[in-house]
Amino acid sequence: MSAPSAASARPVPGFALALAGLALLGMTSVLVGTTSMDLSSLLRGGEADRARLVLWASRVPRTLSLLFAGMSMGVSAAIMQMLFRNRFVEPTTAGTAEAASLGLLVAALLAPGMPMLGRMALAATFALAGTIVFLKIVDRIGARGAVLVPLVGLMLGGIINALTGFLAYRFDLLQSLAAWTTGDFSGVLRGRYELMWLTVALASVAYVAADRFTVAGLGDDAARSLGLDHGRTVAIGVLVVALATASCIVTAGTVPFLGLLVANLVSLAMGDNLRRTLPWIAVAGAAFLVACDLVGRLVRYPYEIPVGAVAGVLGSAVFLYLLLSGRHRLG
Repeated sequence: MSAPSAASARPVPGFALALAGLALLGMTSVLVGTTSMDLSSLLRGGEADRARLVLWASRVPRTLSLLFAGMSMGVSAAIMQMLFRNRFVEPTTAGTAEAASLGLLVAALLAPGMPMLGRMALAATFALAGTIVFLKIVDRIGARGAVLVPLVGLMLGGIINALTGFLAYRFDLLQSLAAWTTGDFSGVLRGRYELMWLTVALASVAYVAADRFTVAGLGDDAARSLGLDHGRTVAIGVLVVALATASCIVTAGTVPFLGLLVANLVSLAMGDNLRRTLPWIAVAGAAFLVACDLVGRLVRYPYEIPVGAVAGVLGSAVFLYLLLSGRHRLG
């Protein structure tokens, strides 16, 4: 990670245009679906009530969940990459998402009737524990290579997934586990998306602490020489990531590689100053996830491809490209 420069702190024109484009994507997402809807249908006599029900019970919650999930995943990836000083680290390559899924399964086994807030709290606890284990392993082996660190995370995630799969098989919950962990927003309705508003607060916390995360990315010694409590900053970052990851997984499942793709592309274009890049990462992540959802809805219309599958294909392709051709810039 390179130190933030004075030039990287200057505002970049075009952010308002990016927000306008995101708003247009969001409006398109609201209107596109298996049931046709247009603005006039909200005003016509007998159809108006049904159209409004579809709009406020399904389309708006789904679109907001997509926006918030894309935003939080991008921000979480940027925080993790800065704290671990590695471009290939994000919740799905560090064991965080897998640990959250294990927590969700444990919640289903111990208290099937647990409300969403309780399931999210348990999933966040497991996600936090998984991230801390990953951090301890990386510190113990002294791994800082561009490839070795995410490989450690992928192996840790594989071990956690194996345990999760065994428990799900043992208690006949494999089908439920697949539904929970697939990034699919088609079932997001009013009454089960409200936890995603928490990600807005978490993103705000991340932006307030952006300068601290940027300094922490310089390393423990450099951060302490500048008067920063490195351990506390890492703890705040890991907590934000764990809560955001748990909120997304409880609501709609796992979307792989999204944060890795968005955070890397924005960082390559704009540098490592999180105060400057976090708003762009949030907007880009939200736009990318909404765009993937639209692709999933339209490719086999009126059927849907889960957004996690679309984002996984695109994200893994970019991940391989960065891994093979951009190592000198990302290590």
